[in-house]
Amino acid sequence: MKKNPLKITETILRDAHQSQAATRMRLEDMLPALEMLDNMGYWSCECWGGATFDVCMRFLNEDPWERLRTIKKHMPKTKLQMLFRGQNILGYKHYADDVVEEFCKKSIENGIDVVRVFDALNDIRNLRKAVESVKKYGAWAEVALSYTVSPVHNDEYFVNVAKELEKMGADSICIKDMANLLLPYHAFELVKKLKDNVSVPIHMHTHNTAGTGDMVNLMAAQAGVDIVDCALSPLANGTSQPATESLVATLEGTERDTGMDLVKLNEAAVHFRKVAEKLKKDGTLDPKVLNVDTKALMYQVPGGMLSNMLGQLKQAGQEDRYYDVLAEVPRVRKDFGYPPLVTPTSQIVGTQAVMNIIGGERYKMVPKESKGLLRGEYGKLPGEVNEEVRRKCIGDDKVITCRPADLLEPELEKYRKEAGDLAKCEEDVLSYALFPQVAPKFLAYRNNPQKEAPAAPAKETAPKADPNAVRELYVEDCGG
Repeated sequence: MKKNPLKITETILRDAHQSQAATRMRLEDMLPALEMLDNMGYWSCECWGGATFDVCMRFLNEDPWERLRTIKKHMPKTKLQMLFRGQNILGYKHYADDVVEEFCKKSIENGIDVVRVFDALNDIRNLRKAVESVKKYGAWAEVALSYTVSPVHNDEYFVNVAKELEKMGADSICIKDMANLLLPYHAFELVKKLKDNVSVPIHMHTHNTAGTGDMVNLMAAQAGVDIVDCALSPLANGTSQPATESLVATLEGTERDTGMDLVKLNEAAVHFRKVAEKLKKDGTLDPKVLNVDTKALMYQVPGGMLSNMLGQLKQAGQEDRYYDVLAEVPRVRKDFGYPPLVTPTSQIVGTQAVMNIIGGERYKMVPKESKGLLRGEYGKLPGEVNEEVRRKCIGDDKVITCRPADLLEPELEKYRKEAGDLAKCEEDVLSYALFPQVAPKFLAYRNNPQKEAPAAPAKETAPKADPNAVRELYVEDCGG
Protein backbone atom coordinates (compact mmCIF):
# COMPACT_ATOMS: atom_id res chain seq x y z
CA MET A 1 0.00 0.00 0.00
CA LYS A 2 1.40 3.37 -1.07
CA LYS A 3 1.71 5.63 1.97
CA ASN A 4 0.67 9.28 1.82
CA PRO A 5 0.46 10.33 5.47
CA LEU A 6 -2.04 13.07 6.27
CA LYS A 7 -0.38 15.91 8.18
CA ILE A 8 -2.12 17.60 11.10
CA THR A 9 -2.06 21.14 12.46
CA GLU A 10 -3.06 21.24 16.13
CA THR A 11 -5.27 24.19 17.14
CA ILE A 12 -5.62 23.62 20.91
CA LEU A 13 -3.41 26.63 21.71
CA ARG A 14 -5.37 29.11 19.55
CA ASP A 15 -8.52 28.45 17.55
CA ALA A 16 -9.90 25.72 19.82
CA HIS A 17 -10.11 27.94 22.90
CA GLN A 18 -10.95 31.02 20.80
CA SER A 19 -13.95 29.15 19.42
CA GLN A 20 -15.13 27.61 22.67
CA ALA A 21 -13.91 29.85 25.49
CA ALA A 22 -13.49 33.34 24.01
CA THR A 23 -9.67 32.85 23.78
CA ARG A 24 -9.27 32.81 27.57
CA MET A 25 -6.70 30.02 27.96
CA ARG A 26 -3.68 31.37 29.81
CA LEU A 27 -0.02 30.61 29.19
CA GLU A 28 0.15 28.86 32.58
CA ASP A 29 -2.54 26.45 31.30
CA MET A 30 -0.43 25.64 28.24
CA LEU A 31 3.03 25.26 29.78
CA PRO A 32 2.70 21.75 31.30
CA ALA A 33 1.72 20.29 27.90
CA LEU A 34 4.08 22.12 25.54
CA GLU A 35 6.86 19.52 25.60
CA MET A 36 4.30 16.75 24.96
CA LEU A 37 2.86 18.68 22.00
CA ASP A 38 6.37 19.22 20.65
CA ASN A 39 6.95 15.46 20.49
CA MET A 40 3.70 14.52 18.70
CA GLY A 41 4.85 14.94 15.12
CA TYR A 42 2.38 17.65 14.13
CA TRP A 43 2.95 19.50 10.85
CA SER A 44 2.44 22.70 12.86
CA CYS A 45 0.85 23.95 16.04
CA GLU A 46 -1.34 27.05 15.80
CA CYS A 47 -0.74 29.16 18.89
CA TRP A 48 -0.96 32.86 18.01
CA GLY A 49 -2.84 35.48 16.00
CA GLY A 50 -6.60 35.73 15.63
CA ALA A 51 -7.99 37.12 18.89
CA THR A 52 -5.15 35.86 21.13
CA PHE A 53 -3.14 39.07 20.82
CA ASP A 54 -5.90 41.40 21.97
CA VAL A 55 -7.31 39.10 24.65
CA CYS A 56 -3.85 38.55 26.19
CA MET A 57 -3.57 42.27 26.91
CA ARG A 58 -7.24 43.15 27.44
CA PHE A 59 -8.28 40.35 29.79
CA LEU A 60 -5.35 38.18 30.84
CA ASN A 61 -2.63 40.77 31.58
CA GLU A 62 -0.19 38.74 29.49
CA ASP A 63 2.26 40.08 26.94
CA PRO A 64 1.36 38.31 23.66
CA TRP A 65 4.96 38.55 22.46
CA GLU A 66 6.26 36.98 25.66
CA ARG A 67 3.70 34.18 25.27
CA LEU A 68 5.00 33.45 21.78
CA ARG A 69 8.65 33.44 22.89
CA THR A 70 7.86 31.10 25.78
CA ILE A 71 5.97 28.64 23.58
CA LYS A 72 8.86 28.67 21.08
CA LYS A 73 11.34 27.93 23.85
CA HIS A 74 9.35 24.86 24.92
CA MET A 75 8.48 23.70 21.38
CA PRO A 76 11.69 24.00 19.35
CA LYS A 77 10.92 21.03 17.06
CA THR A 78 7.42 22.01 15.89
CA LYS A 79 6.52 24.76 13.43
CA LEU A 80 4.49 27.44 15.24
CA GLN A 81 1.63 28.92 13.25
CA MET A 82 -0.40 32.11 13.48
CA LEU A 83 -3.51 33.59 11.85
CA PHE A 84 -3.01 36.97 10.16
CA ARG A 85 -5.78 39.10 8.61
CA GLY A 86 -3.83 40.44 5.64
CA GLN A 87 -3.81 44.23 5.58
CA ASN A 88 -5.84 44.24 8.86
CA ILE A 89 -3.02 42.30 10.62
CA LEU A 90 -4.86 41.32 13.84
CA GLY A 91 -7.10 44.39 14.05
CA TYR A 92 -10.25 45.62 12.34
CA LYS A 93 -8.96 48.31 9.97
CA HIS A 94 -6.35 48.44 7.23
CA TYR A 95 -2.82 49.36 8.25
CA ALA A 96 -0.13 50.95 6.12
CA ASP A 97 2.38 48.64 4.43
CA ASP A 98 5.22 49.59 6.79
CA VAL A 99 3.21 48.34 9.81
CA VAL A 100 2.25 45.11 8.00
CA GLU A 101 5.88 44.41 7.10
CA GLU A 102 7.22 45.19 10.58
CA PHE A 103 4.58 43.00 12.22
CA CYS A 104 5.47 40.06 9.96
CA LYS A 105 9.17 40.59 10.67
CA LYS A 106 8.74 40.70 14.46
CA SER A 107 6.32 37.74 14.54
CA ILE A 108 8.88 35.62 12.70
CA GLU A 109 11.79 36.85 14.85
CA ASN A 110 9.84 35.95 18.00
CA GLY A 111 9.11 32.39 16.88
CA ILE A 112 6.43 32.11 14.18
CA ASP A 113 7.24 29.68 11.35
CA VAL A 114 3.93 29.52 9.42
CA VAL A 115 1.71 32.55 8.80
CA ARG A 116 -1.80 31.82 7.56
CA VAL A 117 -2.86 35.01 5.78
CA PHE A 118 -6.48 35.62 4.87
CA ASP A 119 -8.69 38.46 3.68
CA ALA A 120 -12.38 38.54 4.56
CA LEU A 121 -13.30 39.49 0.97
CA ASN A 122 -10.71 37.26 -0.78
CA ASP A 123 -9.38 40.50 -2.27
CA ILE A 124 -5.93 39.42 -3.43
CA ARG A 125 -4.63 43.00 -3.24
CA ASN A 126 -5.14 42.91 0.54
CA LEU A 127 -2.97 39.77 0.85
CA ARG A 128 0.02 40.73 -1.26
CA LYS A 129 2.05 42.84 1.19
CA ALA A 130 1.67 40.33 4.02
CA VAL A 131 2.65 37.39 1.79
CA GLU A 132 5.69 39.28 0.43
CA SER A 133 6.77 40.19 3.97
CA VAL A 134 6.34 36.66 5.37
CA LYS A 135 8.52 35.28 2.59
CA LYS A 136 11.05 38.11 2.87
CA TYR A 137 11.70 37.20 6.53
CA GLY A 138 11.92 33.48 5.89
CA ALA A 139 8.63 31.99 7.11
CA TRP A 140 6.08 29.77 5.32
CA ALA A 141 3.28 31.78 3.71
CA GLU A 142 0.03 29.85 3.85
CA VAL A 143 -2.69 31.84 2.11
CA ALA A 144 -6.35 31.15 2.78
CA LEU A 145 -9.48 31.09 0.67
CA SER A 146 -12.27 32.44 2.92
CA TYR A 147 -14.88 29.82 2.06
CA THR A 148 -18.53 30.73 1.78
CA VAL A 149 -21.66 29.85 -0.19
CA SER A 150 -23.34 32.42 -2.44
CA PRO A 151 -24.36 32.95 -6.08
CA VAL A 152 -20.84 34.25 -6.81
CA HIS A 153 -18.83 31.74 -4.75
CA ASN A 154 -18.62 28.52 -6.75
CA ASP A 155 -15.75 26.05 -7.28
CA GLU A 156 -14.55 27.91 -10.37
CA TYR A 157 -14.27 31.11 -8.29
CA PHE A 158 -12.18 29.38 -5.59
CA VAL A 159 -9.94 27.61 -8.14
CA ASN A 160 -9.26 30.93 -9.91
CA VAL A 161 -8.38 32.64 -6.62
CA ALA A 162 -6.12 29.71 -5.70
CA LYS A 163 -4.23 30.01 -9.00
CA GLU A 164 -3.65 33.71 -8.28
CA LEU A 165 -2.43 32.90 -4.76
CA GLU A 166 0.04 30.35 -6.11
CA LYS A 167 1.35 32.96 -8.57
CA MET A 168 1.68 35.41 -5.68
CA GLY A 169 4.04 32.99 -3.92
CA ALA A 170 1.81 31.06 -1.52
CA ASP A 171 3.71 28.08 -0.06
CA SER A 172 0.40 26.35 0.70
CA ILE A 173 -3.29 27.20 0.25
CA CYS A 174 -5.85 26.79 3.00
CA ILE A 175 -9.58 26.26 2.51
CA LYS A 176 -10.76 28.34 5.46
CA ASP A 177 -14.27 27.11 6.26
CA MET A 178 -14.87 29.26 9.34
CA ALA A 179 -18.64 28.70 9.52
CA ASN A 180 -18.60 24.93 8.80
CA LEU A 181 -20.56 25.47 5.58
CA LEU A 182 -18.48 23.16 3.38
CA LEU A 183 -20.27 19.83 3.24
CA PRO A 184 -18.35 16.52 3.00
CA TYR A 185 -18.97 15.53 -0.63
CA HIS A 186 -18.39 19.09 -1.77
CA ALA A 187 -15.14 19.12 0.23
CA PHE A 188 -14.04 16.05 -1.76
CA GLU A 189 -14.82 17.81 -5.07
CA LEU A 190 -13.24 21.13 -4.11
CA VAL A 191 -10.02 19.52 -2.85
CA LYS A 192 -9.77 17.43 -6.04
CA LYS A 193 -10.21 20.53 -8.23
CA LEU A 194 -7.62 22.49 -6.28
CA LYS A 195 -5.13 19.59 -6.41
CA ASP A 196 -5.66 19.43 -10.20
CA ASN A 197 -5.05 23.15 -10.68
CA VAL A 198 -2.33 24.16 -8.23
CA SER A 199 0.85 22.38 -7.20
CA VAL A 200 1.32 23.73 -3.63
CA PRO A 201 -0.03 21.75 -0.64
CA ILE A 202 -3.73 22.16 0.25
CA HIS A 203 -4.69 22.63 3.91
CA MET A 204 -8.27 22.10 5.18
CA HIS A 205 -9.62 24.20 8.04
CA THR A 206 -13.17 23.63 9.23
CA HIS A 207 -15.18 23.66 12.46
CA ASN A 208 -17.71 21.16 13.79
CA THR A 209 -20.52 23.63 14.49
CA ALA A 210 -23.05 21.80 12.33
CA GLY A 211 -21.69 18.35 13.17
CA THR A 212 -20.17 17.70 9.74
CA GLY A 213 -16.51 18.60 10.42
CA ASP A 214 -15.18 15.06 10.95
CA MET A 215 -16.78 13.95 7.69
CA VAL A 216 -15.39 17.01 5.88
CA ASN A 217 -11.86 16.16 7.05
CA LEU A 218 -12.26 12.49 6.12
CA MET A 219 -13.57 13.26 2.62
CA ALA A 220 -10.83 15.87 2.14
CA ALA A 221 -8.27 13.23 3.16
CA GLN A 222 -9.77 10.81 0.63
CA ALA A 223 -9.45 13.50 -2.05
CA GLY A 224 -5.74 13.96 -1.28
CA VAL A 225 -5.69 17.04 0.94
CA ASP A 226 -2.20 17.47 2.43
CA ILE A 227 -2.91 18.92 5.90
CA VAL A 228 -5.99 19.32 8.12
CA ASP A 229 -6.66 21.33 11.28
CA CYS A 230 -7.76 19.40 14.38
CA ALA A 231 -8.04 20.10 18.12
CA LEU A 232 -7.28 17.72 20.98
CA SER A 233 -10.56 16.29 22.26
CA PRO A 234 -11.02 18.31 25.50
CA LEU A 235 -11.52 21.48 23.44
CA ALA A 236 -12.67 19.93 20.15
CA ASN A 237 -16.00 19.79 18.32
CA GLY A 238 -18.95 22.15 18.55
CA THR A 239 -17.74 25.56 17.42
CA SER A 240 -14.13 24.30 17.54
CA GLN A 241 -12.28 21.92 15.16
CA PRO A 242 -12.94 18.16 14.91
CA ALA A 243 -10.96 16.04 17.41
CA THR A 244 -7.36 15.11 16.62
CA GLU A 245 -7.53 11.67 18.26
CA SER A 246 -10.66 10.63 16.31
CA LEU A 247 -9.08 11.36 12.94
CA VAL A 248 -5.77 9.73 13.88
CA ALA A 249 -7.64 6.56 14.95
CA THR A 250 -9.83 6.59 11.81
CA LEU A 251 -6.83 6.69 9.48
CA GLU A 252 -4.66 4.10 11.27
CA GLY A 253 -3.59 1.33 8.93
CA THR A 254 -4.73 3.18 5.79
CA GLU A 255 -2.61 4.90 3.14
CA ARG A 256 -3.36 8.24 4.89
CA ASP A 257 -2.19 6.96 8.32
CA THR A 258 -0.86 10.02 10.18
CA GLY A 259 1.79 7.99 12.02
CA MET A 260 0.81 9.77 15.24
CA ASP A 261 0.63 7.94 18.57
CA LEU A 262 -2.80 7.80 20.23
CA VAL A 263 -1.26 7.06 23.62
CA LYS A 264 0.82 10.27 23.49
CA LEU A 265 -2.18 12.26 22.26
CA ASN A 266 -4.19 10.93 25.18
CA GLU A 267 -1.51 12.05 27.66
CA ALA A 268 -1.78 15.62 26.38
CA ALA A 269 -5.59 15.36 26.40
CA VAL A 270 -5.50 14.43 30.12
CA HIS A 271 -3.87 17.79 30.84
CA PHE A 272 -6.24 19.82 28.64
CA ARG A 273 -9.27 18.10 30.18
CA LYS A 274 -8.34 19.83 33.45
CA VAL A 275 -7.97 23.13 31.61
CA ALA A 276 -11.39 22.69 29.97
CA GLU A 277 -12.95 21.96 33.37
CA LYS A 278 -11.37 25.12 34.78
CA LEU A 279 -12.75 27.18 31.87
CA LYS A 280 -16.22 25.68 32.40
CA LYS A 281 -16.06 26.41 36.12
CA ASP A 282 -15.20 30.08 35.63
CA GLY A 283 -17.95 30.46 33.03
CA THR A 284 -15.79 31.20 29.98
CA LEU A 285 -16.61 27.86 28.36
CA ASP A 286 -20.37 27.52 28.00
CA PRO A 287 -21.25 23.86 27.29
CA LYS A 288 -23.82 25.16 24.75
CA VAL A 289 -20.96 25.69 22.25
CA LEU A 290 -20.45 21.92 22.20
CA ASN A 291 -23.91 21.21 20.81
CA VAL A 292 -24.56 20.55 17.12
CA ASP A 293 -26.23 23.65 15.70
CA THR A 294 -27.42 23.40 12.11
CA LYS A 295 -28.45 27.08 12.04
CA ALA A 296 -25.00 27.74 10.57
CA LEU A 297 -26.02 25.78 7.46
CA MET A 298 -29.35 27.61 7.15
CA TYR A 299 -28.15 31.16 7.82
CA GLN A 300 -24.44 30.81 6.92
CA VAL A 301 -23.54 32.44 10.22
CA PRO A 302 -20.40 31.42 12.19
CA GLY A 303 -20.96 30.47 15.84
CA GLY A 304 -19.15 33.51 17.25
CA MET A 305 -21.34 35.80 15.17
CA LEU A 306 -24.51 34.21 16.62
CA SER A 307 -23.40 34.96 20.18
CA ASN A 308 -22.34 38.51 19.19
CA MET A 309 -25.78 39.27 17.74
CA LEU A 310 -27.57 37.77 20.74
CA GLY A 311 -25.46 40.00 23.02
CA GLN A 312 -26.41 43.07 20.99
CA LEU A 313 -30.11 42.20 21.19
CA LYS A 314 -29.84 41.71 24.95
CA GLN A 315 -28.32 45.18 25.29
CA ALA A 316 -31.32 46.59 23.45
CA GLY A 317 -33.75 44.45 25.47
CA GLN A 318 -34.99 42.74 22.28
CA GLU A 319 -33.85 39.10 22.57
CA ASP A 320 -37.24 38.05 21.19
CA ARG A 321 -36.19 39.43 17.77
CA TYR A 322 -33.34 36.88 17.44
CA TYR A 323 -34.92 34.89 14.60
CA ASP A 324 -35.92 38.09 12.80
CA VAL A 325 -32.26 39.11 12.89
CA LEU A 326 -31.12 35.68 11.66
CA ALA A 327 -33.48 36.01 8.68
CA GLU A 328 -32.18 39.55 8.04
CA VAL A 329 -28.50 38.47 7.87
CA PRO A 330 -28.71 36.88 4.37
CA ARG A 331 -30.62 39.93 3.09
CA VAL A 332 -27.96 42.36 4.36
CA ARG A 333 -25.25 40.10 2.97
CA LYS A 334 -26.90 40.15 -0.46
CA ASP A 335 -27.25 43.98 -0.33
CA PHE A 336 -23.55 44.23 0.55
CA GLY A 337 -22.37 42.07 -2.40
CA TYR A 338 -22.09 38.67 -0.66
CA PRO A 339 -19.01 39.12 1.56
CA PRO A 340 -17.86 35.88 3.25
CA LEU A 341 -18.78 36.07 6.94
CA VAL A 342 -15.45 36.12 8.74
CA THR A 343 -13.79 38.80 10.90
CA PRO A 344 -14.40 41.70 10.32
CA THR A 345 -17.23 41.31 7.79
CA SER A 346 -19.15 38.92 10.07
CA GLN A 347 -19.33 41.60 12.78
CA ILE A 348 -20.28 44.29 10.23
CA VAL A 349 -23.09 42.31 8.57
CA GLY A 350 -24.35 40.95 11.91
CA THR A 351 -24.43 44.38 13.57
CA GLN A 352 -26.20 45.90 10.55
CA ALA A 353 -28.82 43.11 10.64
CA VAL A 354 -29.43 43.88 14.34
CA MET A 355 -29.73 47.63 13.58
CA ASN A 356 -32.19 46.97 10.76
CA ILE A 357 -34.47 44.97 13.05
CA ILE A 358 -34.34 47.09 16.21
CA GLY A 359 -34.38 50.39 14.25
CA GLY A 360 -37.79 49.62 12.77
CA GLU A 361 -36.56 50.59 9.30
CA ARG A 362 -33.85 48.97 7.20
CA TYR A 363 -30.63 51.04 7.08
CA LYS A 364 -32.08 53.82 9.25
CA MET A 365 -29.10 53.30 11.59
CA VAL A 366 -25.82 52.56 9.82
CA PRO A 367 -22.59 51.92 11.79
CA LYS A 368 -19.41 53.49 10.44
CA GLU A 369 -18.06 50.01 9.63
CA SER A 370 -21.01 49.28 7.30
CA LYS A 371 -20.37 52.58 5.54
CA GLY A 372 -16.68 51.68 5.24
CA LEU A 373 -17.50 48.30 3.72
CA LEU A 374 -19.85 49.89 1.16
CA ARG A 375 -17.27 52.60 0.37
CA GLY A 376 -14.69 49.96 -0.50
CA GLU A 377 -12.47 50.70 2.51
CA TYR A 378 -12.07 46.95 3.17
CA GLY A 379 -11.52 46.01 -0.48
CA LYS A 380 -13.58 44.87 -3.44
CA LEU A 381 -16.89 43.23 -2.58
CA PRO A 382 -17.22 39.89 -4.43
CA GLY A 383 -20.75 40.37 -5.81
CA GLU A 384 -22.97 43.20 -7.01
CA VAL A 385 -23.89 45.72 -4.32
CA ASN A 386 -27.49 46.96 -4.01
CA GLU A 387 -26.91 50.53 -5.22
CA GLU A 388 -30.10 51.83 -3.60
CA VAL A 389 -28.85 50.58 -0.22
CA ARG A 390 -25.38 51.99 -0.88
CA ARG A 391 -26.84 55.44 -1.63
CA LYS A 392 -29.00 55.34 1.49
CA CYS A 393 -25.97 54.44 3.62
CA ILE A 394 -23.17 56.59 2.16
CA GLY A 395 -24.97 59.18 0.02
CA ASP A 396 -22.76 60.48 -2.77
CA ASP A 397 -19.48 59.39 -1.18
CA LYS A 398 -16.96 58.14 -3.73
CA VAL A 399 -16.33 54.38 -3.75
CA ILE A 400 -12.68 53.33 -3.48
CA THR A 401 -11.62 51.19 -6.43
CA CYS A 402 -7.85 50.95 -5.78
CA ARG A 403 -6.18 48.77 -3.14
CA PRO A 404 -7.35 50.53 0.07
CA ALA A 405 -3.85 50.50 1.62
CA ASP A 406 -2.53 52.53 -1.35
CA LEU A 407 -4.34 55.50 0.20
CA LEU A 408 -2.47 55.15 3.51
CA GLU A 409 0.74 57.01 4.31
CA PRO A 410 3.48 55.13 6.23
CA GLU A 411 2.43 55.21 9.89
CA LEU A 412 4.94 53.22 11.96
CA GLU A 413 6.89 56.33 13.01
CA LYS A 414 3.66 58.02 14.10
CA TYR A 415 2.83 55.03 16.34
CA ARG A 416 6.37 55.08 17.77
CA LYS A 417 5.93 58.70 18.82
CA GLU A 418 2.44 58.09 20.23
CA ALA A 419 3.54 55.06 22.26
CA GLY A 420 6.40 57.09 23.72
CA ASP A 421 8.05 55.80 26.92
CA LEU A 422 5.41 53.10 27.35
CA ALA A 423 7.07 51.14 24.54
CA LYS A 424 10.27 49.43 25.68
CA CYS A 425 10.85 47.70 22.32
CA GLU A 426 9.58 47.56 18.75
CA GLU A 427 7.10 44.81 19.72
CA ASP A 428 5.45 47.22 22.18
CA VAL A 429 5.07 49.80 19.41
CA LEU A 430 3.25 47.19 17.32
CA SER A 431 1.01 46.25 20.25
CA TYR A 432 0.13 49.94 20.56
CA ALA A 433 -0.43 50.35 16.80
CA LEU A 434 -2.93 47.51 16.71
CA PHE A 435 -4.79 48.22 19.95
CA PRO A 436 -4.26 51.87 20.96
CA GLN A 437 -7.07 51.75 23.54
CA VAL A 438 -5.94 48.50 25.19
CA ALA A 439 -2.13 48.50 24.92
CA PRO A 440 -1.36 51.66 26.97
CA LYS A 441 -3.17 50.29 30.04
CA PHE A 442 -1.51 46.91 29.66
CA LEU A 443 1.98 48.31 29.03
CA ALA A 444 1.68 50.70 31.99
CA TYR A 445 0.71 47.73 34.20
CA ARG A 446 3.47 45.50 32.80
CA ASN A 447 6.07 48.24 33.28
CA ASN A 448 4.88 48.86 36.85
CA PRO A 449 3.05 45.73 38.11
CA GLN A 450 2.72 47.16 41.64
CA LYS A 451 -0.17 49.22 40.30
CA GLU A 452 -3.60 47.63 40.05
CA ALA A 453 -4.16 45.34 37.06
CA PRO A 454 -6.15 47.08 34.28
CA ALA A 455 -8.32 44.28 32.93
CA ALA A 456 -11.93 44.09 33.98
CA PRO A 457 -13.61 40.69 34.17
CA ALA A 458 -14.92 39.60 30.78
CA LYS A 459 -18.53 39.64 31.92
CA GLU A 460 -18.31 43.37 32.70
CA THR A 461 -17.16 44.45 29.25
CA ALA A 462 -20.54 44.77 27.52
CA PRO A 463 -21.82 48.34 27.17
CA LYS A 464 -25.00 49.23 29.06
CA ALA A 465 -28.27 48.69 27.18
CA ASP A 466 -29.02 51.50 24.76
CA PRO A 467 -31.16 50.52 21.78
CA ASN A 468 -30.15 53.66 19.86
CA ALA A 469 -26.42 53.29 20.35
CA VAL A 470 -24.40 51.79 17.54
CA ARG A 471 -22.25 49.14 19.19
CA GLU A 472 -18.57 49.37 18.45
CA LEU A 473 -17.20 46.26 16.76
CA TYR A 474 -15.67 44.51 19.71
CA VAL A 475 -12.72 42.11 19.89
CA GLU A 476 -14.43 38.70 20.10
CA ASP A 477 -13.71 37.12 16.73
CA CYS A 478 -16.56 35.76 14.65
CA GLY A 479 -15.08 32.76 12.91
CA GLY A 480 -11.54 33.99 12.34
